Amino acid sequence: MQPPRGSARDVAVNQNVSTERNFPVDPMTILLFVMLGLFVFMMFRRNKKTQQQQAEMQSKFAPGVDVMTSFGLFGRIVSIDEAENKVVIELSPGNQATVHRQAVTKVVEAPAEEAPVVPDDASSLTTADAEAPAAVETPEETIARLNKEDKKDN
Repeated sequence: MQPPRGSARDVAVNQNVSTERNFPVDPMTILLFVMLGLFVFMMFRRNKKTQQQQAEMQSKFAPGVDVMTSFGLFGRIVSIDEAENKVVIELSPGNQATVHRQAVTKVVEAPAEEAPVVPDDASSLTTADAEAPAAVETPEETIARLNKEDKKDN
């Protein structure tokens, strides 16, 4: 075996060049690319969900539906102009506002009316006596009662 030609410095440089040509595939590089791919995937998935929710809400728009705008106005849709993407909302009787269709951000559902609670026993009939008005106290009696309570505190 012959020693390499040239100086020791040239041999060291040639060896470094040959090791630099190989792309190091270490676990951190793989993890970095996996995390980047996961981030991009989640970003597109979120945008797609948001678009689906927006389209579903826009399909509920019709005259007579109660809505809320992005800037907090509540009202009822009077008319929709599809060509110019405008919605006319009645804020109160006689007051109307025209807004862009995308400014309407929420369809307000009417709260469900709760049925009155009816007891199935006679216990509610006896509570009327407990709710009878208390005896009316005269001003002199009130002052005397308050003075007695004040003396108890001292």
